[in-house]
Amino acid sequence: MAKTKSTEEKHEKQSSSTSRKDGSNIKTKTSHAKASTWQQFLRVILLLAWVAVVMVASQYAIVFGLYFLIGREQLTTPVWTTVANALVYLVSTFLIIWVPVKLFKKARPSRESLGLKDLPTWTDIGLAPVGLIAYIVLATIIVAIFSNFPFFDATQAQELGYNIVNGFDRIVAFFALCIAAPIAEELVFRGWLYAKLRSIIPGKKLSLILSILLVSILFGIMHGQWNVGVNVFAMSVVLCALREITGTIYSGILLHVIKNTIAFVLVYVLGMG
Repeated sequence: MAKTKSTEEKHEKQSSSTSRKDGSNIKTKTSHAKASTWQQFLRVILLLAWVAVVMVASQYAIVFGLYFLIGREQLTTPVWTTVANALVYLVSTFLIIWVPVKLFKKARPSRESLGLKDLPTWTDIGLAPVGLIAYIVLATIIVAIFSNFPFFDATQAQELGYNIVNGFDRIVAFFALCIAAPIAEELVFRGWLYAKLRSIIPGKKLSLILSILLVSILFGIMHGQWNVGVNVFAMSVVLCALREITGTIYSGILLHVIKNTIAFVLVYVLGMG
């Protein structure tokens, strides 16, 4: 009887210690999960802030630098405006993608991670006009919804900073707005930033939805006007979807080029404002 009691007491002590260990393990796992969630949230915020700050700072630094070097009158000409825009895209893209590599001593992003794997395919080319139609439909719906709010003016003209007076001015402006801008913006937003967010945010569906929304909201904010921001938000949603479907940004670049070219013709060729 004594032996049986002592054996039972040992089992009770072992079970109680095991339950305490299990409880502490659960608490530890919970605290780790909370810490991990906060770390992921912080990384997402830092990524978005990094892109926004670098793009804005690059624009101000280059514009003010050229302002003091060549003067205000020269800076407002289409040629120098194009030079300034090209420098902003080049510098901001380089800083956004490569500074974190040097700062945190990580591996350089591969072409595949930036959405530049291989060469454009016929699928990439074919999906661009399909995406354009989807973007127009989505933008029309969103603009119609926002038009019910007093702060939203769908007819407000977008200020692009170009004072075009001849054919050569149109050529240089076309290069900046319809070639350089789509390539740089797709590389940064749908190439680098979208891939980073997809790798940080947990859960397949949550990662997909939040990454598309965050990239598109930031892309809209960076355009500085309500009507333009809402419009390009819709375009970004479609561009992110194309990035997800094809695994590259080629289709998105082509769609972006087509959209900007149509807008360029309407504004600077047909004078529709």
